[in-house]
Amino acid sequence: MTTYDFVICGGGIIGLTVARELVRRGHKNILILDKEPELGKHASGRNSGVLHAGIYYDPGTLKARMCFEGNMLMREYCRERNLPLFESGKVIVARDESELPTLEELERRATANGATVHMIDERQLAELEPNARTTDKALHSPLTAVVDPKAILKSMRIELEDAGVQFEFGTAFLGAGDGFIITSKGDIGYGLFINAAGAHSDKVAHAFGMGRDYMLIPFKGIYKTLKRPAADQIKGSIYPVPNIKNPFLGVHFTRSMHGDVYLGPTAIPAFGRENYGILKGIDSEFLSILLRDAQMFFGNPKFRGVALEEPRKYISRFFYEDARKLVRELDPKDIEHSPKAGIRPQLVNVKTKELVMDFTIERGRTSLHVLNSISPAFTSAMSFARMLADEHMNI
Repeated sequence: MTTYDFVICGGGIIGLTVARELVRRGHKNILILDKEPELGKHASGRNSGVLHAGIYYDPGTLKARMCFEGNMLMREYCRERNLPLFESGKVIVARDESELPTLEELERRATANGATVHMIDERQLAELEPNARTTDKALHSPLTAVVDPKAILKSMRIELEDAGVQFEFGTAFLGAGDGFIITSKGDIGYGLFINAAGAHSDKVAHAFGMGRDYMLIPFKGIYKTLKRPAADQIKGSIYPVPNIKNPFLGVHFTRSMHGDVYLGPTAIPAFGRENYGILKGIDSEFLSILLRDAQMFFGNPKFRGVALEEPRKYISRFFYEDARKLVRELDPKDIEHSPKAGIRPQLVNVKTKELVMDFTIERGRTSLHVLNSISPAFTSAMSFARMLADEHMNI
């Protein structure tokens, strides 16, 4: 049995940045294992690529602490490595007067989190995003940017391999022993095991007797794209004012690195941790996920609201109705299907039946578990890795 000082389960952005931070601090003998044959098959390679700028998160939370600094660090990394970086900016618009108090709360949160935002009027909005519409005012985030997630993952893999970090692809985690893990390719020993398994992180934690109060419920994010010339009217990103009691930001417009304009994502309860299609990704866990959804539906009004509202967006008319509230001009014929889809593995406290709003970390004697690594996890990853090393590994 080969033994490593650090074994990281999960080759997404959290796993890679944690390994990178360990290398930066002089550590060697590191293994990253992933059940897939390559990087970027799930959340880290399927997200919108938006670098958030610390606006939405309640001051004092881990998300608030990590997001803005993570944005700056990821920008610096892209510049150093000559990776695509589209400094697009973002506007958050109010669909009606009832959303103005929340818009002002977002300004307060952003300021408290050290982010740069400007409250602008309709004339200023028209200069930034001519097709965006709002009620009275909007919030402008000039430091929101867009990157190519897969290009970043590829760059980090090369960097880590050059530093001597080992990768084992096609290697599934099956269980945990005392000082070793059981995988589909045999047992592997470790000094410290780091769980960065994303949508499967709760199951991995449970194998260590950790995270017993938590379970993940998958939500599916589907996207659509804008045809030209409608796409040419979107300059950066246009977001709605969200319901800040829920962790979802709502359907929005995002111009990608490659000039495509995406609409989405939705937040539809999914029936599998990798249920990217209608049926694709539904597995033997279907019934237990359905049971968790049912328990949440009857026990949590916020979840019930999402579960009743979001599935309608499978129907083009309802998706269009959501999107058209953000812009002055949009025709249903401007919107076309996109194969892009992602899964948001939302952590739920099984005792309180509440959606967990913040990143969650549990430390065992020889293991460290990252739970709820959802948006803005990609943005926050480099800052988050530093925090883990400082506060949870003491290295």
